[in-house]
Amino acid sequence: MTDINKNSYKYQEVKEYFDDFINENSNHLDDIAEELHHECFNTDYYIIGRYKATQWLGDQVFNIIDIIATYEKDNFGEVTTDFKEPERVVNMYVYILGEYIVQDYQDQLETV
Repeated sequence: MTDINKNSYKYQEVKEYFDDFINENSNHLDDIAEELHHECFNTDYYIIGRYKATQWLGDQVFNIIDIIATYEKDNFGEVTTDFKEPERVVNMYVYILGEYIVQDYQDQLETV
């Protein structure tokens, strides 16, 4: 399993993005509850632009590629992300972080 936790690279930034999404969509969260991860992390790009994506990845690019490769092998049996495209790398990494963020959010709802 991919080693993602609250100390992972850019986790807090992506968590804030999710929190904003929740606040902006608070009126219809019940309607999208089953598809929350998809709606937040798979219907739009987190980062657009090769330069911006490269800057965002910073010195963690190879660690992020490793996380993506491990995740895709574990979940799909093969790696499909095009690692030559920084936008795709960022957006897949954010998608992966999003799974953990949404799961944590849902776990917290269940304990309330």
